[in-house]
Amino acid sequence: MKLYIYILIGLLPIFSLSQDKVEGMVMEGNAENKHIGLPGANVYWMDSQIGTITNDEGLFSIPFSKEYNKLIISYVGFQSDTLTINEPKMVHHTLKPSNELDEVVVEKKRDPVQKAYFSAQNVITVNSAELLKAACCNLSESFETNPAIDVNFSDALTGTKQIQMLGLTSPYLLITQENIPMVRGASQAFGLTFTPGTWVESIQITKGAGSVVNGYESISGQINAELVKPLTDKALFVNGYFNRNGRMELNTHVNHKLNDKWSTGIYIHGNARTQEVDNNDDGFLDVPLANQINVMNRWQYQNPETGWVSFLNFRFLNDEKQVGQVDFNPEASDAIRGFGNSSMLSGDEAWGSEIATRRFDTSLKLGYVFPELPFQSFGFQASYSNHDQESYFGLNRYDINHESVYSNLIFNSILGNTQSKFKTGITFAHDGYEELVNTTDFSRDDTSIGAFFEYSYDNLEKLSLTAGLRVDSHNRLGNFITPRLHVRYTPWEKGSLRGSFGRGRRAANIFAENQQLFGSARQIQILDSEGSIYGLDAEDAWNYGVSFLQGFTFLNRPGNVTIDFYKTDFKNQVVVDWENPRAISFYNLDGKSSASSFQLEVNHEILPKLELRTAYKFYDVNTDYRSGNLQKPLLAQHRFFVNIGYETTLTEKGGQWKFDYTLHTLGKQRLPNTDVNPVEFRLGEFADGYTLMNAQVTKVFSEHFEIYVGGENLTNFRQDNPVLSAENPFGANFDTSIVYAPIMGRMVYGGFRYKL
Repeated sequence: MKLYIYILIGLLPIFSLSQDKVEGMVMEGNAENKHIGLPGANVYWMDSQIGTITNDEGLFSIPFSKEYNKLIISYVGFQSDTLTINEPKMVHHTLKPSNELDEVVVEKKRDPVQKAYFSAQNVITVNSAELLKAACCNLSESFETNPAIDVNFSDALTGTKQIQMLGLTSPYLLITQENIPMVRGASQAFGLTFTPGTWVESIQITKGAGSVVNGYESISGQINAELVKPLTDKALFVNGYFNRNGRMELNTHVNHKLNDKWSTGIYIHGNARTQEVDNNDDGFLDVPLANQINVMNRWQYQNPETGWVSFLNFRFLNDEKQVGQVDFNPEASDAIRGFGNSSMLSGDEAWGSEIATRRFDTSLKLGYVFPELPFQSFGFQASYSNHDQESYFGLNRYDINHESVYSNLIFNSILGNTQSKFKTGITFAHDGYEELVNTTDFSRDDTSIGAFFEYSYDNLEKLSLTAGLRVDSHNRLGNFITPRLHVRYTPWEKGSLRGSFGRGRRAANIFAENQQLFGSARQIQILDSEGSIYGLDAEDAWNYGVSFLQGFTFLNRPGNVTIDFYKTDFKNQVVVDWENPRAISFYNLDGKSSASSFQLEVNHEILPKLELRTAYKFYDVNTDYRSGNLQKPLLAQHRFFVNIGYETTLTEKGGQWKFDYTLHTLGKQRLPNTDVNPVEFRLGEFADGYTLMNAQVTKVFSEHFEIYVGGENLTNFRQDNPVLSAENPFGANFDTSIVYAPIMGRMVYGGFRYKL
């Protein structure tokens, strides 16, 4: 680690100055001054852009100014409180669950999307109110109304939405569930679709290298999904959804408070699509036939007297998909599937695929806050998962079983005072892969153990800093160090300037992450053989970024402007080369590869209850392929985003209308080279840009019942010829992997929500 980082860590506490601020702790339930903190609670001054979020122990610190004296404290499922604060002081406040109150008075509702002004990391929090602005059937569909994340389709068969941030695909993101790694390894392709949207309470999006506490794999950022809590979720919640393409979903939550310490919830999700849709008449299903059952049991424990709190989850999932030609009959194809032998074809078979996934996972989070030392705590995280996928794609067979064990022990305390905090701990992880590609066995075991230390300095008026270092030993990646640094400086009121840099490393799971390759006639080529992972070396990258957030008031309405620039430089990357239409090649980077991202975003409440969000993004993602330096294919360099939301005033009975409109404009995208194909199967160098529009209207009848209707792709834009050589799927030119736009046209949906 660089010497200057140690110098900064050593000197910053010396330079800290006394300041006027309000510090304290937000507690849940009826803790009565027992220190059971409520993490993630919102604390902000009324009619200002000054706010913060409580940390893992429920602690907060916020600058005091005589200009403001109304401090609002809020959290989903709890009654918001407004405190009158006339001088800097310590505040210990307990929020009561909303169902325990006879009267509810809301001073000001928190924003659906919140940006942290005082955090050293560039964190965007997406709350449940934002998630309800779109259908949001699963986690992969939770980002349509947020410009921080790009949503794309991965292939012309499964219709699976893949996310990107800072110009890089989801494998370069650390995707966690309550800060436990979730979507990784075998679950990379479909894992985001395995978390129903109704299970998600909030999402935290961190741009740039994440915290060392969560591991070494984060390169471009982190997405953390917080699930609903049995204690604060509704006793009964039912959500139904359907759309004109035959997709039906049902979600049911049942929560029960067993006693003062224990609460439990059962969450059931089911979806099915039985309607065959081929709107472009190419003979292939536009979306798969599918069904899924997903059941989770969640336990929450809290003991205010002793300082213990814990969560325990159990989940089972069964997901089945059928894709391919409309007249594909799985039973008739049993004799030839998965053997890769075209000589067994009679010429009458239809091309098809089945993907069956069974997953079991369980996780434990255990925390202890020292009752007399609320700034000191320890936590333990542990998880186990078994992800089993059996699949075939025409003549290609792909089976993977991924068994994962993860544990993380964390200790939190302070150095001198609460301005200087630290976290330290150890991590152990084991991943066992049984992987079969056609007849080749790629099974392996990965084991790592690591230790970390993270120092945080908070002078909320001017400066915040988080500096972390972790050391890991991995049986395939070797021994390595991961440093990360985040700094925030406030040059003036409502301004926040951030800088960050950090290193990330990962073992690329080349087949699980690129399953669209099996839906083509391409030959699989691994062009290096000396590495320890498929013959390839581990990926190694540095991410650097600066961001500036400025709040403002225009026409007496609040708003903010954000400017971001981030760059990722790869020291080694597993290059995924689609430039030869006869093959897909994997090889180690020989040269340079980088991803640069610029984003300008403006948000403003232009009228009471009418909010506007707009953003422009530019990407420069280029790699030295063996054929030369090229821009990343299927990535629009220019993107424009607009979201407009309006809500009517609540009636006495809780009735309300909500309207939401989103526009995405994408510039031209470079297409993989197809020059060696016959003329009829050649694509141009670029795909033209296009615009998509989505909208939703929600009618809230009361606090218990609401209905919603909406539409996606309202302009009915569709990609021409998403399946190359669709008439000859067993031929040399067949390819479903070159997808740059929607395949389905206009889609209308509706649904209801019932809460008790």
